[in-house]
Amino acid sequence: MENLSTLTGVQTATYKDGSTYYRSSITHKGKHIALGSYDSPLMAHAAYLEARGILDNPAWSLDDWKKDYALTFQKCVILVNFRDQGVYIGTPILLKKDYFLYYLSYNDILTFDIDDLFYYSSHSIMRRGKHLFVADYGSQLSILSRYNIPPYGVAGRDYRFINGDPTDLRYQNIEIINRFRGVRLYNKKGFQRYKSVIHVKSTYVIGHYNSEYEAAIAYNKAADILMKKGVNKNYELNYIEDLSPKDYADIYTRVKISERILKYQGT
Repeated sequence: MENLSTLTGVQTATYKDGSTYYRSSITHKGKHIALGSYDSPLMAHAAYLEARGILDNPAWSLDDWKKDYALTFQKCVILVNFRDQGVYIGTPILLKKDYFLYYLSYNDILTFDIDDLFYYSSHSIMRRGKHLFVADYGSQLSILSRYNIPPYGVAGRDYRFINGDPTDLRYQNIEIINRFRGVRLYNKKGFQRYKSVIHVKSTYVIGHYNSEYEAAIAYNKAADILMKKGVNKNYELNYIEDLSPKDYADIYTRVKISERILKYQGT
């Protein structure tokens, strides 16, 4: 077995089942940094040597990373940021002047406002298909919820990326089009109008309205009507915090609902 005393940065550790693995770590500018866990002491030492090379060589860039590295790409991002910015961040972030880059992988990079740095320095982003989320207090939270984009939101319909880049998640690049469930904004003869729709067995048009509040409340009213008629759906209603209970009730009472919903009989 390799003499661990000659392998800098390597420590032996034991799994619960009694098997051995090897931790790799490095200390730089007084900061102790865990590099990863490995089945082989030589791989753990290789990770240390790679880390030392990155931290001591200002010319090393992320383009120099190779798939056969002992270090993960994300760990290399962390080391480069620490080397260049003097700030240790435990998630794969590169700080820029007034924004930062978050590396999910070599080719999967997100851009955020610097205002979000505290949050993403302590929350790791994960991707499942097109869905980006973080684990927070045991729950999976969509990162789009930070922009008040509801979970049912559809890009291009309910919100859009102004510069066309869906990886640019800076606040100035995200425009919310439809804030409420079932509401669709459209233009008619140069005027903004709102269509309200609801899904039963297919999509039903509830009506067309002059304001998004009317359209959102019409959705709530249609959902109430359908559930009273026995539709077995757990409709999530729109919450409108800007309206007083009286104003909400006034709109709810007078807003018109399509006859198709009022006369719905089910099957």
